[in-house]
Amino acid sequence: MESTIMKNLSAGKFVLIAEIGVNYYDIASSRGISNMDAAKLMIKEAADAGITAVKFQTYKAGTLAAKASPYYWDITEEPTRSQYELFCKFDSFGYEQYRELKEYSDEIGIEFLSTAFDLESADYLDELMNVYKISSSDLSNIPFIEYQARKMKPILLSVGASNEDEIVRALDAIRRNTDAPVTLLHCVLEYPTPLEDANLLKIATLKKRFPDVYIGYSDHTKPTEDCDVIKCAYNLGAQLVEKHFTLDKTLKGNDHYHAMDPKDAVNILAAVERMDMIRGSGELKCLDTEGAARSNARRSIVSAGFIAKGEVITEKMLTFKRPGSGISPDRIHEVTGCRAAVDIEDDTIIQESMLIHD
Repeated sequence: MESTIMKNLSAGKFVLIAEIGVNYYDIASSRGISNMDAAKLMIKEAADAGITAVKFQTYKAGTLAAKASPYYWDITEEPTRSQYELFCKFDSFGYEQYRELKEYSDEIGIEFLSTAFDLESADYLDELMNVYKISSSDLSNIPFIEYQARKMKPILLSVGASNEDEIVRALDAIRRNTDAPVTLLHCVLEYPTPLEDANLLKIATLKKRFPDVYIGYSDHTKPTEDCDVIKCAYNLGAQLVEKHFTLDKTLKGNDHYHAMDPKDAVNILAAVERMDMIRGSGELKCLDTEGAARSNARRSIVSAGFIAKGEVITEKMLTFKRPGSGISPDRIHEVTGCRAAVDIEDDTIIQESMLIHD
């Protein structure tokens, strides 16, 4: 199946990725359904909302975090104080489950991908997805970046909590192994990200500093009805936006409290469509809709008194008035020095037929 993500990016279109991550576990528990049914339900809701792709997170707690790994999230929302303990709750899926989710995604027409967090998952996910996503947490894990780059597929690379030299090193590691397209995603590793910490101008900086890659945004701010964060990010150059996705923002734990739900996704897509309408094409030319104003609000060369037939026309005999249906003022030197072909009354819009060019 062709990558909708890359097709849209190459065509200059907006891409919205629903980061389901492992939120389906809590959805399953709250609704009394299986984890698989919850994951499929979330994929279906994302597709119905018009989202481009769904993304999961593939890991095993034992290969991802040491047992003493401290938390770095809002413990009023997610009370687990150890990364290892948290990840243990959400690592039951393996190849067979992700294959089933991939096949279901294909059936309903939405692209599937998952962030790999170890070599095993990077290998088995290869046949299931067209694009690799590398987490900000692995930005300095150069061996793992190179391993995934050797899969020769497009890469989405989040650059949260990084400095410029680290981004350069990661990008160089990719380029040493593949010339496949890369998308750098601005990201703030603060869950949730306060608006004052969003630092969206970094998107414009990334776009200028790395002109040969696509630029996106992995958003961890809480959704707002006005979609101001996403609109701003898009207008600064983020062609792709990845945002955590849930069906219930009131659920405690993990990534529900800063996630978008299907209604938010619809609002985001509508907001971006509206931004596209407002932004227009950017061409330096008169719009068709400006035609009447152009003609009537601009000025023409007009007689500033009576001009007799045969008289040589000078600048003192002329002025400039609306509408612009006659000879434009920027052509005055084509008019002066001509003889009047007819009597020209005062306050007359000069036309070519009134002039004799000697």
